[in-house]
Amino acid sequence: MKHIVITGTSRGIGFELAQQFANQGHQVLALSRNTKPLEQINHPNITTISIDLSNENDVKKAVDFVSTEWKKVDILVNNAGKLVNKPFEQLTTQDFEEVYKVNVFAVAELTKNLLPFMQQGSHVVTVSSMGGIQGSMKFPGLAAYSSAKGAVITLSELLAEEYKEQQIAFNVLALGAVQTEMLEEAFPGYIAPLSAKEMANYIFDFALTGNKYYNGKVLQVSSSTP
Repeated sequence: MKHIVITGTSRGIGFELAQQFANQGHQVLALSRNTKPLEQINHPNITTISIDLSNENDVKKAVDFVSTEWKKVDILVNNAGKLVNKPFEQLTTQDFEEVYKVNVFAVAELTKNLLPFMQQGSHVVTVSSMGGIQGSMKFPGLAAYSSAKGAVITLSELLAEEYKEQQIAFNVLALGAVQTEMLEEAFPGYIAPLSAKEMANYIFDFALTGNKYYNGKVLQVSSSTP
């Protein structure tokens, strides 16, 4: 049994992933603003905490729970994301700040606060996007989102180097299109080749075993463009 923290669990990949870990007997701390979807499932292995990841004080709620109840974290999946689809000329500083707060700053803040509870063999998996990969096909309207997803890739590479002596692994999964509510909101009518549940299956296995093979790596998990 492992202790697993997952962000962005109210829908899509995070929602499916929390259930998969719980169904396999692992303890899950599910973090999202909207906790109702998982609360309705009422799984005994899932603890939900309502937090706004862009708020540093809210992040402390998760840390307090781990400190009091678990004392350890085996896997952290930074899955939460925010996407704004706007022409670059219409993007405001506030748009950039909101996207970076969730996709970059919250990843750094939560990871930093949970690292004291991680031991040798712990694994931090950050969900990025093919849009953050240098040289990949880019799409108009995603200047804030894709640049943020690129930033978190570099952050993870740096952390892998910084914590290699402690043998805590940091890896990134750069996802292609997955049929989630966020994708539908950004690109109405687009049909992705993978469902949220299918991608959750992959992340589930990678989170449990990927650190045996990779550290500081970015895996491109995409069968299509985007």
